[in-house]
This record gives sequence, structure tokens and C-alpha cells, in this order.
Amino acid sequence: MSIFGKILGKIFGTTPAEAAPAAEAAPVAGAAPADAAPASVPTEIAAKVDIAAVLDDLNEKNPEILDWRVSIVDLMKVLGLDSSLAHRKELATELKFDGDMNDSAKMNIWLHEKVIALVAANGGKVPADLLKK
Repeated sequence: MSIFGKILGKIFGTTPAEAAPAAEAAPVAGAAPADAAPASVPTEIAAKVDIAAVLDDLNEKNPEILDWRVSIVDLMKVLGLDSSLAHRKELATELKFDGDMNDSAKMNIWLHEKVIALVAANGGKVPADLLKK
């Protein structure tokens, strides 16, 4: 399963369809075209999931102090995923990052924005303050 597929699975509590477009999702500012999404979640499941509540709950159970709202590393840690640079680079490749992967700060910011936008594109309830205009 792709890294993004694992992210969706952990958030939505399901195994997403690999390489399936988020066909029924409404367009989201900053989101990739639906055909660029490497995985999708059925809309009947996604529409019921409050992303912030799920992630805040997981964060409270985590022994580390993490800020998943701004950090891709912390977001991955909250989900119990490998947040190493190698895995973030793999995620960046998967999500078609076209910047310099050696500029990890820029890549990390892009990854966080992209992951949040794609989670929203899959129908999850994402707080407006997390979506970039």
C-alpha cells in the first residue's frame, strides 16, 4: 500500500482503493486533480469522519508532544507511520512533488498542505483553517 494510502487508512479507518481517483470529491483549493490522487476513500465513509477530531484523539494518546496541524513529520507520527526523510521523500514522489527534495523544509511544507488537501478531496471534514487558499 502506498504511504498516502496508509495515511488515508489510518484517518478513515478503512483500506482505501489504490490508484483510484477521488471522483466524487468536490474541488479543493490547492488539491491535485482527482486523477493524481494515489488512493481514495468511499464517500459514504469519508463524509462521516471529522479529521481534526480523529487526529486530535490520536495525538492525545501519543506520549510525544506533536503538532500535526503544521508538521508532516508530526502528522505521520500521530498516525503511527514512519516519518523518516526517506519515507517523506517517497511520499513526495508519490504525490508528484516537483521541487528540490534536498530542501526538506520546503518539501515538508508542501507535503503537509498536499496531504491535508487530498484528505479533504476524499471527503473528510477538514477544518477551514487547515486548507490553504
